[in-house]
Amino acid sequence: MMLRILSGMFGAIVAMRTAAYRSGLLTARRAAAPVIVVGNLTVGGTGKTPLVIWLVQQLQAMGRRPGIVLRGYGGTRTRGGSPLLVADDSDPAQVGDEALLLRLRAQVPVVACPDRVRAAQRLLREAVDVIVCDDGLQHLRLARDFEIAVIDGARGVGNGYLLPAGPLREPVSRLERIDCVIFNGGYESGEASLRLSPVQQALTMRLRGDALLPLTGQGPALPVAQLAGRAVHAVAGIGNPARFFRLLQAAGLRVIEHAFPDHHRFDPGDLSFGDDLPVLMTEKDAVKCRRFAVADRWYLPVTVEFADEQAAVLLKRLSVLLRQ
Repeated sequence: MMLRILSGMFGAIVAMRTAAYRSGLLTARRAAAPVIVVGNLTVGGTGKTPLVIWLVQQLQAMGRRPGIVLRGYGGTRTRGGSPLLVADDSDPAQVGDEALLLRLRAQVPVVACPDRVRAAQRLLREAVDVIVCDDGLQHLRLARDFEIAVIDGARGVGNGYLLPAGPLREPVSRLERIDCVIFNGGYESGEASLRLSPVQQALTMRLRGDALLPLTGQGPALPVAQLAGRAVHAVAGIGNPARFFRLLQAAGLRVIEHAFPDHHRFDPGDLSFGDDLPVLMTEKDAVKCRRFAVADRWYLPVTVEFADEQAAVLLKRLSVLLRQ
């Protein structure tokens, strides 16, 4: 009961803040370039970061010069500090693991700062003409031109309650004002509580990972299928470790699960299990473990896949936005 009371109080604060921005009492700051926000309504991972990488690649194919802003969660230098331009050799402990992953995979300018307005202003100095914001759906101070909400296909919105009684950062009704809703992994029974018309028009994506890369950076890729039937240690310090474990299990691997908190700072002992089984991890975790890499440690890059017609729907809507 107490959690539901606190949830109601949290909801009232969210509603008042949203109303203040919509009425003009609080002013959103507009950047000198279109802003696309990729976020979620729930706490925990939903697959936003792979989608951001996919979006950046599609924008580049359109001839645009995208850049990325994000909070830089877990980065010591981003906490209340100045916007930080991420480099290929940045320390994830300073800029955040997701920020470094985005820089290494997307190879576009990436700026980390809790204040997305300041991050966007810094990013524009890098000659970008589209800003993609990884997370920040609730960071209303940065005006946006297009919002994408990603919902985990297995977990949905949980019990439908706001924090702390449930996983929601905002009411489910927020989806009515979202430009595009995307389910990661399909629309499963967990989403029955949504029952909103925008969800019926939602797109569906899935994450695909076919080949493991050595954590040492030395040697060829290893097809995941080659490990089918074998026992492996699977390590995940992400918002939704179960999704990574399911991905490996679907490929036929016998997974020994090792879940860590999101943004966990790994040490060598976290990857030592007293046997000679391969150790597999997510790409986000790999950027924090490269400094103590040894043989038979692998990470799995994932890519976003849409059905062709669904990708075309999203890209057409983005094209219209960018022509304005």
